[in-house]
Order: sequence, then structure tokens, then C-alpha cells
Amino acid sequence: MRFVDEAIIQVDAGAGGNGCVSFRREKFIPYGGPDGGDGGKGGSIYMVADPDANTLVDYRYTRKFRAERGQGGMGANCSGKGGADVVLKVPVGTTIVDEDTGEVLGDLVESGQRLLVAQGGRGGLGNIHFKSSTNRSPRKSTPGFEGDSRRLKLELKVLADVGLLGLPNAGKSTFIRAVSAAKPKVADYPFTTLVPNLGVVDIERHRSFVMADIPGLIEGASEGAGLGIRFLKHLARTRYLLHLVDVAPIDGSDPVENVQIIAGELKKFSPTLATLPRWLVLNKMDQVLPEERDELAAGIIDRLGWSGPVFQTSGLTGEGAMQVCYRLMEAIEEQRRVEQEDPEAARLEQEKRQQLEQESRLRIEELRIQQRAAWQARKDAGLNDEDDDDGDWDDEDGPEIIYQR
Repeated sequence: MRFVDEAIIQVDAGAGGNGCVSFRREKFIPYGGPDGGDGGKGGSIYMVADPDANTLVDYRYTRKFRAERGQGGMGANCSGKGGADVVLKVPVGTTIVDEDTGEVLGDLVESGQRLLVAQGGRGGLGNIHFKSSTNRSPRKSTPGFEGDSRRLKLELKVLADVGLLGLPNAGKSTFIRAVSAAKPKVADYPFTTLVPNLGVVDIERHRSFVMADIPGLIEGASEGAGLGIRFLKHLARTRYLLHLVDVAPIDGSDPVENVQIIAGELKKFSPTLATLPRWLVLNKMDQVLPEERDELAAGIIDRLGWSGPVFQTSGLTGEGAMQVCYRLMEAIEEQRRVEQEDPEAARLEQEKRQQLEQESRLRIEELRIQQRAAWQARKDAGLNDEDDDDGDWDDEDGPEIIYQR
């Protein structure tokens, strides 16, 4: 299945039917009077969160949706039939934004949640509404009203409690395989993970949380390098970030510098995202001799000046992985409890989420504008490849990969 997390569509609600001008004509009733009915209501367009949908790929190929027009009114005071509504199914976690105004129309975060995105037009009035004591045979009716017409941007963000961060080959996919049923691809080369992967971490019965593995970040990701910028927005809904670092990288790089690179890219992308609770996971400890592990970990923590939680793990052997998950479960449950008991804390958390999503949306749009300008400059200079015939840096022609939940 092709993973698509953004799409732009056009929705046109149906117009209302026109009112009817008609008069009652029956035997022995010479002055029957007006009996023109009203026009039917135009069909509306709704978005519904479907738990069985995983991507927005359908909306990359079918982009225009139009609801039925209402039927016109008829004689004998009969109203026209209303136009049928159109229901568009989208994955849970989809945000609907008005592309022209930037207004967020809604956020579908629960299965079955329904949102009206284009209201059908009201039907026109038949001439029966215009009769009076001085106008007993009105020949007036009104046309139906036009329905809403909107250009919508659909943005899918995975619903996860915990997000995994790190450079390519830091062991994120191996870690999520160790603690959940998710089976993302694992290999010994960078950018093995090309789309987000979700895994449900079961602590015990009725106690679980969702973890998201996003493609690895590299230096310059906030400026468009690598794949990370495209998927950083998926961390907007997470409560905690697990920052995985390879303590013994095969390229000989410094783990401390690797941590600082990711922290810098987070801050450049979204200052609010950089304030989310971030836990440090010193991964691939199986590559270090047991007697040297504590000393290595202490050196990394000291050089970073790290004050938050730190864990030593090995995704390959599973060592220490579940201990991280136990601590995460406790922290998530405590945060949920505080939000349930304190409405002010819940409000502040919601505002923080909205701010984070707004920053993500603006940053990605800025990057799109920069990329398109650079493409146009290359085109004007004759430097583009022959097959580079468009300026869409975020093309839908990506790899076909199963999106697992």
C-alpha cells in the first residue's frame, strides 16, 4: 500500500432545487390558488474517520467530489427531493484544513467521528409562500441557494503516545520490533524506514500505548535534507519522545554529536516540538563490553549535560527495552490522570498541541515554497534533468510499503 499523508481535494456541495410556480386546477374548483412546492435541499459533504483506512492515497487520484443538487419543487404543494449526501472516509488522525483561508475545520481523532465540510444549499421557495390577501395568484418563486465549495487540504498524522527519534541506523526499527508486534523492515543501510510505523506496546491486560517509528533524521533535515522533514509532523500528537542513539556507530561518529544534531533539528523545525519530554536511550549496548557500559554511558551523559531519564538498551537482544516501556506507561498514565482531574492542565496541553501542529504546518509550507523556487531557478538555468518535469518536491510517487498498525 502506498503511504500518502497529505492530499488536496475540491469539494462542492449540491445546490438547492428551485421553487415551483404552480396553481391548483381541479374540476369544480375554479380558484384553487397557488400550490407550488419548495425545492429540495442540496446534498452536503461529510468526512468520517475510518479505522480501516491507513493512508490518503485514494485522494491523490480522485480529487474532486460533488454532491447532488436538490430536486425542484412541484405542483400540489410537493417539495423536491433532497440531494444525496457524500461521505468521504479518511484515516483516524486526519486534520482537515481550508486551503484558501488556512482555517482548521476539524481534527478527526476518534473512530467514527464525523465532520461537515461542505453544507448543501437550501431549496428555493414555491409560490405558495407569496400568496396574500392582495395577491391571490402569485407568480413568484425563488431559486435554490448554492452549496458550499471548498478546496481542502487533508493532513494525516499518526496517533501515537511515544515517538522514536534518531539518526538513520540508530536502531529505532529494531527497538519497536522488540517491544511490539510491528515488523518494520530492518537492514544494515541508512533510510531502511521510509514511512512511519506504528506498534502497540502491551504492558499487561488493559494497559498499553502506541509507539511510532519515523524515518531517521540527518543534519539539515529541517532544511529538507533526507526524509525526516516530511515525517516530523507525525510527532505532533505524541506525549513523549524516545531519542535513540547508537553508542558504537560503525562510521566512527561521536554519539554526543549525534544527539546534538537531532536536538538542533527539532528546535529548528518547531520550538514547541523541542519542548516535549525527551528521554535518552543509549542503544546497541550489546556492542560494548559489559564492564565498559556504565563508564561509556556516564561519559555521554556528562558531556551532554543531560538531566532527563536515561536508559541503556539493546534492541537486538531486547535487553532493557521493556524497562523503558514500563517507565513510559507509568508516565503516560500519570499525565492522563492529571489531565482528567485538572481541566486547566488539559486546556494547556491542548493549546500546546495546536501550537505544535501550526508550527509544523507553517514550516513544511515554507520548505515547499523554497523547494519550488529552487526547482524553478534550476529550470530557468537549464539544469533540471529531462525527467524532472514538475516542481512538486513532495510527490506521491513514493515506494509502495505496507503501513502497519
